[in-house]
Amino acid sequence: MSDKIFVSAEEVARKAGVSRSAVSRAFTAGASIAPETRRKVMEAAEALGYHVNHLARGLMRNESGIVCLVVSDMGTPYRSALIKALTQQLQNAGKIAMLVNTDRSDERVDMALRQAIRYRADASIVLSGMPDKSLVDLCVRNGQRLVLINRNDEHQGPLRINLDEDDTAQSVVTAFLRAGCRRLAFANSEAGTPSLMAREVGFVAAAREQGLDVTVERFGPTGYESGKVLAQRLMTRRERPDAVFCVTDLVALGFMDAARHQFSLSIPDDLCVVGFDDIPQAAWNSYDLTTFAQPIEEIAAAAVAWLMSDDVGQSQSLRLNAPFVWRRSVRSA
Repeated sequence: MSDKIFVSAEEVARKAGVSRSAVSRAFTAGASIAPETRRKVMEAAEALGYHVNHLARGLMRNESGIVCLVVSDMGTPYRSALIKALTQQLQNAGKIAMLVNTDRSDERVDMALRQAIRYRADASIVLSGMPDKSLVDLCVRNGQRLVLINRNDEHQGPLRINLDEDDTAQSVVTAFLRAGCRRLAFANSEAGTPSLMAREVGFVAAAREQGLDVTVERFGPTGYESGKVLAQRLMTRRERPDAVFCVTDLVALGFMDAARHQFSLSIPDDLCVVGFDDIPQAAWNSYDLTTFAQPIEEIAAAAVAWLMSDDVGQSQSLRLNAPFVWRRSVRSA
């Protein structure tokens, strides 16, 4: 197998019979060059298989065009949908996405962010709630623009995009009360990320405003199997809840399956359930889950628009609403 050999601009210039600078101008938008010279350059480039080295050109301008996506739990429906939206928005803006897959340990996220710096990434978008605040400072100090999604840091410099968890909590409590539910529970994982804990705290506070206590149960990672265990724990209590707010849709789906198949409960007649994320499976007939839709396209558009703006060094916070998606896992008023 022969080694890949990249064609240089000098080779294109020799074949076209023009100067090296003429080749550069031919591939620079708006540059002054005679039409006949441009034609010769393009024909030579096509014949040789030449492509502009945008990385080298960007580094000369101290701009690589690379945006690093720091991601954990890529296999979850919500996270994969967000990655899809972000990469599409970045490509439309002429940027290249570098995807770094991390687990939930700070050490791995540390390695990912340092790798982005070594590749001279212009910016990083952190989709994980776990990186230590000192790591965020490291990116800012190295000149990276930074977008933090679903984090509560108070750093100077990044764009922080979060959801209005208080509005979500009020909507869930209102829905449960109108359905006649009074024994409320919250099913959470043990991930402890800022967004998940904010959802729990907001729901408990909203219920207390209505004079109701909330039974909180936490278990394992944020996934389907944890939802099944959470249902087993809550449904075997002396006083079963009649309404459960699950921290994500995946947890809710596992919870519903365990409640129906292991405890013979009817949803929503015996038990009302609400999730969060509005993943595709939530709309399946077997679940028909009432939930909140993550504003994925809005998050992606806001992140990329800020990265492309001139607001360098200006911290911004954006709080978005997650629309309530009413289906059949909650009784009608």
